[in-house]
This record gives sequence, structure tokens and C-alpha cells, in this order.
Amino acid sequence: MTAQGVVAEPSENPADLDRGNPEGEIAARADAYRNWGRWGSDDVLGTLNFIDERKRADAARLVSAGRVISLSQNFDTDGPQKGWRRRINPVHTMTDTGTDAERGTQGFPHGIGGADDYVTMPLQCSTQWDGLGHIFDHGNAWNGRRAGDVVTSDGDLVTGIEHARDVIVSRGVLLDLGRHLAPETGELPDGYAITASELDACIAAQGASSAVGRGDIVLVRTGRYTRALREGWGEYAGGAAPGLSLTTAGWLHRTQIAAIATDTWGFEVRPNEFDAPAFQPLHQIVIPNMGLTIGEMWNLDELAAACVELGRWEFLLSAPPLPITGAVGSPINPVALL
Repeated sequence: MTAQGVVAEPSENPADLDRGNPEGEIAARADAYRNWGRWGSDDVLGTLNFIDERKRADAARLVSAGRVISLSQNFDTDGPQKGWRRRINPVHTMTDTGTDAERGTQGFPHGIGGADDYVTMPLQCSTQWDGLGHIFDHGNAWNGRRAGDVVTSDGDLVTGIEHARDVIVSRGVLLDLGRHLAPETGELPDGYAITASELDACIAAQGASSAVGRGDIVLVRTGRYTRALREGWGEYAGGAAPGLSLTTAGWLHRTQIAAIATDTWGFEVRPNEFDAPAFQPLHQIVIPNMGLTIGEMWNLDELAAACVELGRWEFLLSAPPLPITGAVGSPINPVALL
């Protein structure tokens, strides 16, 4: 409590964290930054509500070079997944092939042939969005709903990813923390916790085009994906990684960003910042309490090089999910248009 009786916001200095008390540190930030009811009791979009038509129109005017850059990893068997929580890499199967067509075994008339295929994969095995039904806090889902009333064996009955099918197009901003904090390599070490002050310092260093505000989609490059491409996947999926500190929750809230994505498996720093058992505590704050949509495993290297080349860090970003009814996440091929 302050002298005036107003509850002080949680500290944004990682040194102030009680490393033995993840429950208390999570609860303090969940209470301070909770957006339940902000957009009504029936809301299914959370902070994506910050994107409006004017925001998209302004973002579209950022396209001057006509350059399009995909921000997706590949979806194939040579991926990062190792079976954790039954997550596997995509399995691509052909059901009709050119060989079948050559041999005339497909049963089509007048020489026509074709190829068909399908893919089996978890929806969060490569570049993806975490939907609002992906994480719960003490049995509560986004907007204060009971988790069991939201996600059942039939899927996410309330905040399914399909609701965002025509929403996630806005101004994108790349914050290249790897280049800013480790200019000699462009890669942050595993376990590096990015702070709110470092996010602000990166914005100041990159210049006015990287200012962050209401309705923006922020992309944070740590360089972890760059290292995986060079050294192999190793522990990329689920292992140690640089990422956002728990103490950035206030920054994520006050900037009023619509969504955020990183080039790492888990968005937040790993190992997490506690000596007691903890798992993805920042997820627990920002998804069910703040209503923030999170992207993971994005490929930001080509975009980072283009931003340096063009001298600007803002662009039109289009990243709609697949409208898979009731899904709590979605694979995506986000594109930046410069």
C-alpha cells in the first residue's frame, strides 16, 4: 500500500521478484492487469479489440516498397517438436500421386490425373497463435468464465480461434532485442529475461518507427530461432530460451497492444524466474486475465534484415488464424508487407 492507501503496481525490476513465491507474484500481476469485463461480459477477443478499422487503414498506408515477407517456419517432419504433451511435427501424407497418374490407376477418363494429400499435426507444432482458451488461471478462463464451461471435449465452445478469423490484421512492429542487446551476435543467451526497460530502450534505439501503441502487434526477435537453424533444433521446443520477464506484464498491459509474438517456443524466458516449481507464469497472467493473444515460433530473421535495410521497423502485418471451429490455437503463415 502507498501512503495514500492505493495499491502499488507490481515491480518491473526482476531483482524484486520473490523467487520462492510464484503464486504470489502471479496473483499480484493477474489482479493488477486483469481486463475482465473491459469489452463486456460476452467478449471473445480480448486485446484484439484494440484493432479497429482506422488502425488497419493506417497500417495499410505503411506499404510502400510492395515487399512481402513470410514470418513462418516450415511445417514438415524436420521440425522442433519432440513429443511433449503429445506434440509431434506435421505428418504429410499423399493419397494420390503422379506415379498413380502415370500408371493410369486413378480411374479418371481421357488421361487426366491428379495429386491429393493431407496433413496430421497438432495446431501448435510450428508458427502459431495461442488462443484465449489455451491457458487457465486457477480454473478460470478469459473474462472470468469457468474453464470447464469454455473448453470441453468438443473444443473451445466460447472463445474458439475462429472468432479471430478476420481480426488479426494491423500495424506490426519489430523489436529486435537480439540485435539491440547483443549487437555482436544478434542472439540473446538462453535464460535471458527481457525487461520492460529493455523493451523501451530498444524502441528508443530503433527510432520513431518502432514506437508501440494501441492496437499494434509486437514482434520480439531474440535470435533463438537463428541459433536453432545454425545448430539444429536441440532443446528449442520446451528447453531453455531467452524471453520476456514476468515483470513485463505491466508493459504489455499499459501499451494496449493487440497481440505479441516471438521467435521462441514459449514467448517468456525459460527457465522461468523462480526457485520454486513454476511453469509459464507469464502465460497464466496475460492469456486468461489480460486477454492477450500470443504468437510463438515465428521466423523473424528476414524481416529483421529488411527493417535494417529500409531503416524502419513498422509494417502492415496480416496473421489471421485458420478458422478451425473450437480450436485453442492455430497454425499460421503471417506475412509482413513493407
